[in-house]
Amino acid sequence: MKVALVHDWLTGMRGGEKCLEVFCEMFPNARLFTLLHVKGSVSPTIERMEIRVSALQNMPGAAARYRYYLPFLPAIVETWNTGGEEYDLVLSSCHAVAKGVKFPRAARRVCYCFTPMRYIWSQGDHYYAGDWKQWALRAVRGPLRAWDLRSNRQVDEFIGISEHVAERIRRFYRREAAVVYPPVDTEFYRPPLWERAREDFWLMAGALEPYKRADLAIEAFRRWGRRLVVVGKGTMLDALRSVAPPNVEFLGWQSDETVRELYGKARGLVFPGEEDFGIVPLEAQACGCPVVAYGVGGARETVREGETGIFFGEPKVEALLAALNRAERQVWEVGKLRAQAERFARARFRSEMQRRLTPSGA
Repeated sequence: MKVALVHDWLTGMRGGEKCLEVFCEMFPNARLFTLLHVKGSVSPTIERMEIRVSALQNMPGAAARYRYYLPFLPAIVETWNTGGEEYDLVLSSCHAVAKGVKFPRAARRVCYCFTPMRYIWSQGDHYYAGDWKQWALRAVRGPLRAWDLRSNRQVDEFIGISEHVAERIRRFYRREAAVVYPPVDTEFYRPPLWERAREDFWLMAGALEPYKRADLAIEAFRRWGRRLVVVGKGTMLDALRSVAPPNVEFLGWQSDETVRELYGKARGLVFPGEEDFGIVPLEAQACGCPVVAYGVGGARETVREGETGIFFGEPKVEALLAALNRAERQVWEVGKLRAQAERFARARFRSEMQRRLTPSGA
């Protein structure tokens, strides 16, 4: 097949890019369209694709502040000259505007949807909480919603990353969606070779954005007094670091190898935000690390209560502390943690997507 892949932006290797990486392996001769590409920010598998960028690439400061261009992204997408070539398949991996990119001639358009645009549909008030940018986002929310609904005309089929996201697609878009869970590299993320006692710290890993609720974890550990190690970067890093107590340590961005080592040492992973799916908890479980998670959203589909983790029911410090104390008292079986992660293995993702995307399933 002649395939076009479309991805919102290439600025780092997060969960969405790990899905895209598999798509690039499945269709190595595809063209990859993305609004913005920060060279060297993604894996070699993605970097070696034929990558075509939009006008956003040359906007002032876009590499660092591309989210500030959100009100203008529909116009950039609408005026993007993607060429007049015919494609058998246009596969967009989208959480923002990628599904709206127009191709004059395409036999089939499929959107692998990470979520309907979070900024305008479900968690907008968590972004830029308390400053002028939140008010600006509210001002453009109506027009962006209208464009987002119109852009669904470019999509023949939706595939959601979880039942939680499929329900959002039904609620906001009035469209049905199949579900294919994202991949977890269970070959790379494994328990330590030698069984050893877990060290005396908890781990939080991922993008430090408002909806991730790192602030909730930091306040809980301030009261608890135990050590929390935070891995990741994002718009909240400086603000969180400025208010954190001495028992909370920020490591910034770390390599996959270092994160894997931390999963293998930590007493558990703290996952306090509402997630669309959440690959990080599955990576932790693959390494034998239990999870304490907010019990809504994608975590309900990836963590087994009492077997691989503990849920807390309210986004409050007291609820999180109660769950942490329960997790400390429980004995966790590495075999059960590992088995749960293997249900989401990379090979399973590739097989399910190939069956859905290729005419013969071959």
